[in-house]
Amino acid sequence: MADVLLLSRLQFAFVIAFHFLLPALTIGLASYIAVLEGMALVTGDGRYQDASRFWLRIFAVSFAMGVVSGIVLPFQIGMNWSRYAAATAGVIAPLMAYESLMAFFLEAAFLGVLLFGRHLVPRWAHFGAALAVAAGTLLSTFWILAANSWMQTPAGFRIVDGRFVPADWLAIVFNPSFPYRFMHTVTAVYLTTAFTVIGVAAWLLRRGRDVGVARLMILNGLGLAAILVPLQAVLGDLHGLNTREHQPQKIAAIEALWETGPRQPAHLFALIDEAGETNRAAVSIPGLASLYLTHSFDGIVTGLKDFAPGDRPPVAPVFYAFRLMVAAWTVMLVLTLWGGLLALRGRLARSPAFLRAATWAIPVGYVAVTAGWITTEVGRQPFVVYGHLRTADAVSPTLASGDVAASLALFTLVYAIVFGAGLVYLVRLARRGIPATP
Repeated sequence: MADVLLLSRLQFAFVIAFHFLLPALTIGLASYIAVLEGMALVTGDGRYQDASRFWLRIFAVSFAMGVVSGIVLPFQIGMNWSRYAAATAGVIAPLMAYESLMAFFLEAAFLGVLLFGRHLVPRWAHFGAALAVAAGTLLSTFWILAANSWMQTPAGFRIVDGRFVPADWLAIVFNPSFPYRFMHTVTAVYLTTAFTVIGVAAWLLRRGRDVGVARLMILNGLGLAAILVPLQAVLGDLHGLNTREHQPQKIAAIEALWETGPRQPAHLFALIDEAGETNRAAVSIPGLASLYLTHSFDGIVTGLKDFAPGDRPPVAPVFYAFRLMVAAWTVMLVLTLWGGLLALRGRLARSPAFLRAATWAIPVGYVAVTAGWITTEVGRQPFVVYGHLRTADAVSPTLASGDVAASLALFTLVYAIVFGAGLVYLVRLARRGIPATP
């Protein structure tokens, strides 16, 4: 069963990690397109409409790929995680139904108007369609994160015959971690979009292509980053305080803290020795972890040794993924400051070094959201519903390890082909520049 559990976890992680890369772009891109359409309507400036047409093509392809990859997930849950599905259906199924009925159908319906109605409906109606698509993506995010947050900090339920039964839907939806996770995640995907826009615009500027629109896009991206990069640090701090209160094992794993006590060090780097319950070759700043986790150098932070070994998450993946996420945020901060300084001096479009760095930094947002997802989900282990349902008790009982290994290999092959072809096509769309006005 251990092999089946591990393979099932790897398979689900592989599928959902690839799927999440697409909403990481489309959620923010839908809002950006709505802003561009609104500015085009208000100002009459054709650059906004040109930028909207450019990004709308990329959004449509990414949205379609996201739908296809998302279809796989419910089948994964039904086949590999049937005991989880049976136990949590009373809570999770209605939330996912709301996501489909309230959010997905909204964005899918108005996407048709947005894609094909530019010359068929009034400009205000086209802008309204863009707003509806943006609202749909945010509503979809709301319900999915409500479900995920409930699994992290479950509330508003009773357990009857081994099943989670809803007792208070407001407590279920607005569970203790939901507001922090929702704001942190939405900000992360908006930043992912911002740095994608910045990077693509920088590529166009380096080649002297569509310069007027590219200048507009890079300023849009840097303007959003200037607000959201520092805001994300504040939201991350609030999310960390909430996690320390409700999931202390996760915080201990993130910081690789083994002993409970005050003045806990912040380990910038360490070699994690889980068997020996210690860190080797650690590079640390004394007292810093207590300061940012409790806002006091003397604040006490619980260590991993206070929890039974069977209740601890895997430390190394959580520890390194969190630092990768922070490193990606640091790259965003540096690029935002650098780009802002160049913009103030009127040299933004004439700095080859910045434009090249911005282009190479396009993946930084995707790295950040993936590392954050690993931190959150691996840090929840060994529970699938934190404190109530262990992952080992959620896997389907009749699976054979050979079947799961074969399906994992097949998924890997198919995703490599589909996502590879999709990525190549998206890059070609971006390189074509602004499409000609029909």
